[in-house]
Amino acid sequence: MVKGLLCVAMLLFTATAHAQAWPAKDWAQGVQLTGPAVKALEDYAFPARNDLTRQGIRTDALLVIRDGEIIYERYAAPTTASTPHLTWSISKSLMATVLGVAYGENRFKLSDPVARFYPPMKQHPSITLAHLLNWTSGLDWQEDYEYAPLKSSVVAMLYTRGHTDMAEFAADTPTFAAAGQAFRYSSGDSNLASAALKGMLGHKAYVDYPWTALFTPLGIGSATWESDANETFVASSYAYMTARDLARIGLLMARDGRWGERQLLPKAWVDFNRQPLAQYIAGQDEAVPGGHWWLNRQVQGAARPWPDAPDDTFAALGHWGQALYVLPQARLVIVRYGDDRDGSYRHNELLKRVLVAVQP
Repeated sequence: MVKGLLCVAMLLFTATAHAQAWPAKDWAQGVQLTGPAVKALEDYAFPARNDLTRQGIRTDALLVIRDGEIIYERYAAPTTASTPHLTWSISKSLMATVLGVAYGENRFKLSDPVARFYPPMKQHPSITLAHLLNWTSGLDWQEDYEYAPLKSSVVAMLYTRGHTDMAEFAADTPTFAAAGQAFRYSSGDSNLASAALKGMLGHKAYVDYPWTALFTPLGIGSATWESDANETFVASSYAYMTARDLARIGLLMARDGRWGERQLLPKAWVDFNRQPLAQYIAGQDEAVPGGHWWLNRQVQGAARPWPDAPDDTFAALGHWGQALYVLPQARLVIVRYGDDRDGSYRHNELLKRVLVAVQP
């Protein structure tokens, strides 16, 4: 009986210790995924593709972390493990994570008006930091891309009349609703949040802050973040990072903001990131918005966006198939980079195949 209890205790200790593995300079390698389910995963993620037509799924990187160890990793040329990949709108969640450090330093409250930190927003005095992070600013932003460029606010901001000062361009957007009343996904909101962070910190501290506050403590060495001509980070779109480094952000979020012995993000901030937006109407977007992260939650009786994944799954998502998935119950972090131009890639399908592949 005593021997049996000792065995159980040892198993529990081993599982706990294993679950708390943290990457040092490099990630540890766990037991690698093998078998028919891995082939099924690769058949979906890495199919034969005609790059001349840009049709079909193109995965550039797929990385699976379990319990803090790499259990699957594959790249498609020219991307490699050392290639910083454009994250597109994953940049939004990265800015939310940087802001989480500032929140823990008591630099702002979610209820603070944005205008307190960024004066051009005095024309919208009721918009708060929480509104920006929930995409409920009420600004009449048109988040259309290359398929509707003439009416697209984001195309104008990134490439034409707004590109020199993106936050100012967003601040000059008229409203369609009172702040906090309606969800509308907006790259403009994200760049206003970036400008507000600069106002909190001052320019000198701001230009290094993503690195000093977040990237360096996590051991991220590959990050590049473009800024506009006003030296404001383009939080909507232009952060670059290797898959392995992006996975460090996922592990931080999976473990409630803790990195080793340090609580880098307040737990309350991570809870805010993962809180479903009450104003969201089912079907408005590809997943349920939280605080600049996307959630696999059931709202208004509608099915979860990714029904084959656990309901605690959340993600940072970007244009053309970029994704950082965090599955706390399953102890998984998944990074997927790609270049999907025709809309054929499906988050749920990849998550389903990964979950089958990791089963013992």
